[in-house]
Amino acid sequence: MAESGNNWERDTLEKLLLATIKEQRKARGWNILFRFMTFGMMFLVFAAAMGWLSGSKDAEGLGGSHTAVVEMFGEIAPGSRASADVVMEGLRNAFKDKNTKGVILRINSPGGSPVQAGQIFDEIRRLRARHPAIPIYTVVDDICASGGYYAAAATDKIYVDKASLIGSIGVLMNGFGFTGAMEKLGVERRLLTAGKNKGFLDPFSPMNAEQQTFAKEMLTQIHQQFIDVVRQGRGKRLKDDENTFSGLIWNGEQGIKMGLADGFGSVDSVARDVIKVEKTVDFTPKENWADRFAKNIGTSVADHLPLSQSGLQLR
Repeated sequence: MAESGNNWERDTLEKLLLATIKEQRKARGWNILFRFMTFGMMFLVFAAAMGWLSGSKDAEGLGGSHTAVVEMFGEIAPGSRASADVVMEGLRNAFKDKNTKGVILRINSPGGSPVQAGQIFDEIRRLRARHPAIPIYTVVDDICASGGYYAAAATDKIYVDKASLIGSIGVLMNGFGFTGAMEKLGVERRLLTAGKNKGFLDPFSPMNAEQQTFAKEMLTQIHQQFIDVVRQGRGKRLKDDENTFSGLIWNGEQGIKMGLADGFGSVDSVARDVIKVEKTVDFTPKENWADRFAKNIGTSVADHLPLSQSGLQLR
């Protein structure tokens, strides 16, 4: 009986010991996993900071001649994928690459900030003068309007599809007026300013005739700047038409007849038949995961902020 009791105690101790060893091994395994994950996250953060995860193309060393492509898609605005910073970075990389034989600016944009569009225009002109042997052409997808066309006017030639939409050479400043709704709701606007025009075009106050006149004069001045840029870029190719600078938009076929575009073409056909280098390399800077994460956080915060009146736009 004594021996049987000893055996039972021994078996129990062995089971407890084995269970303890298994738990220790399991805990050790989780510790290793967590350490590995922590190291991996630290490496990704470091790689993002160093720019290793950036999707932008560096074609140095790819070998062979190529046609460089830079995309300008969406609204032209700070922080967008069609911002001046993004587009100009792609263009600079494209022009400085030793294997680039020509550049295509592929546009699908309804327009946006006149400042951003103007910066892209000026940078194209600067790069073209610095690299006279490398031509740059615009290829329009669905739309190249207003600010998009402002930038395109700097390129050597503009190619479109017959159904592409181009033009809209005009300027707008939009907003809303809530005075009627406020009167119906019995809401009183209490606006205090230092400077009689500090509440310029306030949407909760009645329209001020002097401010309205001032705004129209400013829009006219910026519109004339837009017209001058288009005339500078297109030159004698522009046909004499009173509607060219009226803000109207045209399809690709009409645009060619008016001198707003030079012919029909796609990225592939322009690379193959115009630049004579069929191979294309995309130099459009791409967001890395860290940039997207930061932008998503910013968008989430912005969604909870009050809306402001829309700014000046080439649309």
